[in-house]
Amino acid sequence: MTDQAVDTGEVRPAARPVTRDRFLGRARELKELRADIERAGLDTLSGRKAPRARVLLIAGRPGSGRTSLAEELVRQVAGRYPDGVLRARLSEPDGTPVPVERAARDLLGALGLPAPAGAAEDDLTAALRGALAGRRMLLLLDDAAGADQVDALLPDAPDCLAVAVSGGPLTGIADVRPCTLGGLDTKSAVELLTRYAGTVRVTVDPRSAESLAEACQGHPAALVLAGGWLAARPQAAVADLAKRMHADSDDGGDGADAGPTARVLRLVYEQLPGQGARILPLLSLAPAGLVDPHTASSLAGCSVDAARAVLEDFVALGLLRAVDSPLPQYDVPGWLHPLLRVLAAGQERPAELQLARARMLERTVRLLHSCRVITETDSPQAREKLSAMPREVRFPTPRAAADWLRIRRPALLASARLAVADGELDTLARRLLSQLVRAIAAHVGTQAAAPDLYGVHGLVLDVAERRGLPREKAAALLNLGDLDAQTGRTRDALVRYRAALEAGREANDPYATGRAMESVGGAYQEVGDYDRAADWFGRALAERLARGERPEAARLYGRIATTHTYAGRYGEALRNWRAALAGYRRSGDVAASARALSEIARVQEYAGRPEESLRTCQEAVDWARRAEDVRLHAALELRLADTLDRIGDPAAARLHRAAAERMLVEEPPEDGTGQEKDADACEIRSSSDED
Repeated sequence: MTDQAVDTGEVRPAARPVTRDRFLGRARELKELRADIERAGLDTLSGRKAPRARVLLIAGRPGSGRTSLAEELVRQVAGRYPDGVLRARLSEPDGTPVPVERAARDLLGALGLPAPAGAAEDDLTAALRGALAGRRMLLLLDDAAGADQVDALLPDAPDCLAVAVSGGPLTGIADVRPCTLGGLDTKSAVELLTRYAGTVRVTVDPRSAESLAEACQGHPAALVLAGGWLAARPQAAVADLAKRMHADSDDGGDGADAGPTARVLRLVYEQLPGQGARILPLLSLAPAGLVDPHTASSLAGCSVDAARAVLEDFVALGLLRAVDSPLPQYDVPGWLHPLLRVLAAGQERPAELQLARARMLERTVRLLHSCRVITETDSPQAREKLSAMPREVRFPTPRAAADWLRIRRPALLASARLAVADGELDTLARRLLSQLVRAIAAHVGTQAAAPDLYGVHGLVLDVAERRGLPREKAAALLNLGDLDAQTGRTRDALVRYRAALEAGREANDPYATGRAMESVGGAYQEVGDYDRAADWFGRALAERLARGERPEAARLYGRIATTHTYAGRYGEALRNWRAALAGYRRSGDVAASARALSEIARVQEYAGRPEESLRTCQEAVDWARRAEDVRLHAALELRLADTLDRIGDPAAARLHRAAAERMLVEEPPEDGTGQEKDADACEIRSSSDED
């Protein structure tokens, strides 16, 4: 997009918040944790080898510095684990536990290992344990909601170490002693305050700084906000803020506002300028707790430049953390999210919050549409669409669009999940899902992005079932069935395809019913039930013939013939291949005719008729020459050479093989720069294709 400087170099996958200077305090806790690593476990004391990785638990309230302590511990001991560090966050910003399946998939991805689309949780965790067996790695499992999450991800590798961060004990995991965090000591608390507020005011009034640290109860999040508040007000004295904090504490609090962090946040919010006061509560709606200028702009209804300036101010105030990313992106701290939600509920009517959420989703839809259209610059219509888009949602190059899609992937997927979960924005959710699938297919490819697409198609199915949209339900089921089939879950795919057939019939959608019938046949063929496969292909063929779709009918004749070939019914196979050949010739498809002749030759060879096979193969070569398809021509020359070898004419075989090799040498290599774009693998059947 033209108002953002997009780095055209390699995009870094890391998205961890940038830390501010060195780690502070917690010397006693670090010493205890390091000693706990060396401590003999119960298995060792009983003479048994530890069966699993050791678990260290850091427990504390959000904002207590528990993640910072875990990161510092990891930094100090990482050298003992030469195979590296893996990180996973096990809760969403709103506290919702992350499914174990998703966490295991992310960890496998960090290891560079495949995670099949739609794989079950048990399969993924087993694959993770297998990948970590024999390794010496360190796992940081942040913001764990419960013991079940941590237990499922623990490797069966005693040389690994897991550092878990949670709000309380992990009951059920053996031999875990929690390191429970309270407030920082006074010295460290004052130093943290100084980092944000500056040294002068703290140095001239150290007692007030200590009093402010006491009012904040040594809570790191409260201290950061207090320091940011002072930094934004150079004329304010530390003593003034300390008195206000103590006065608020004496007055007492109500509900979520009782803690020191909430009290400082209220002070910060009360003195924000208009645009900042408008944006801050709405950040509770940011998907995955990740906000960029476009998200803030759409939530508040302001310009992108104004939103970017406000977000930078929030970083200075300690409200946000800048993310290490080529594009401007910020992390809403987990401790801040519930406070912002309370603030938003008090400042905005439910209808206003819903409108802000709708604006954010609408902007995301437009960005995804632009992200896809930039890949179609060869099309005059696409160029016209691109030029008609507002400047702030246009990408300058396909590379910039691909980078944006990769960097914003977690937030985009979270947007899709939140839009569907909302239940009241299904029209926007459908458009968002459609554009997300198309953008991913355009830039990543359907095969590489299959795990993400599996989840998106599942969301499409949820909306279609909730809204009674059989056409979209059929499309989602077909897509899910295809992904199941590609990963070897053929029986599951068969169930999906049958359900898609019912939905297609309910919608009176001939495309969906025909495709579902053909897919059912393909699933039966895959499991070796050739009679049922031929029957279902025949049903699909009857539908195509009834609608006069001759090229598709010819292709289905070929699928029926292939099924009969597998079953050893060569006469039926030849009859259907000849019907396919007749259809291709009537439609003028020379290359397809050559391929059909080649398959006829193959079946004739299987049937023990080598002379007929040779003549048919020669005819196929002639048709391939007419098609001017060099690669097909070369492949059929090689097929002819193999046939000549089998009937005892090696000299002629060598001539044809040499001719094929010359063709392949002279043929320029295919362009490998493009991404695969299999439209059938990512179809979304919706009522509108607009952005």
